[in-house]
Amino acid sequence: MANIRKATAEDIAQAVRIYEHVLDNEEAGKSTVGWKRGIYPTAATVENALKEDEFFVLEDEGEIVVAAVINQKQGAEYAHARWKTDAPPEKVMVLHTLAVDPAKGGHGYGTSFVNFYEEYAKQHGCPYLRMDTNAKNTPARRLYNRLGYEECDIVPCSFNGIDGVMLVCMEKVLK
Repeated sequence: MANIRKATAEDIAQAVRIYEHVLDNEEAGKSTVGWKRGIYPTAATVENALKEDEFFVLEDEGEIVVAAVINQKQGAEYAHARWKTDAPPEKVMVLHTLAVDPAKGGHGYGTSFVNFYEEYAKQHGCPYLRMDTNAKNTPARRLYNRLGYEECDIVPCSFNGIDGVMLVCMEKVLK
């Protein structure tokens, strides 16, 4: 049975391994996420999020299969996006760096995690949900659209140290 929870220090190695598997697939041409090994995401990405108490994992049968950051930090690039709603920052929850282990894809883990994110936002009084993805990441865009997230804008930028990113900014308002 899958369990989504805040990560612990013991989860770091498995979470980093998920990001490495995504990067392996990217480099092998099996997927296009737009991340770059050694730039983003890295072990420091995981460690910093854990230190800030913002790192979450989905565990199934003792194995971490999804890793992501949930917080209220809107990246500087978000200021350039044409959002549909003028949401007060304290009412916005943001999902960052969501990754499903490629070996475990197709089992609904991504959907389960986004559903958790929405419930977490509700519990923390944040009805405005935002996230982003690289325009190249068509599977993520399809998933988020299917789950009710609207693509508000595409912002050209240097994102997390990666130049030439076309950042798709997405949002959803919870009822």
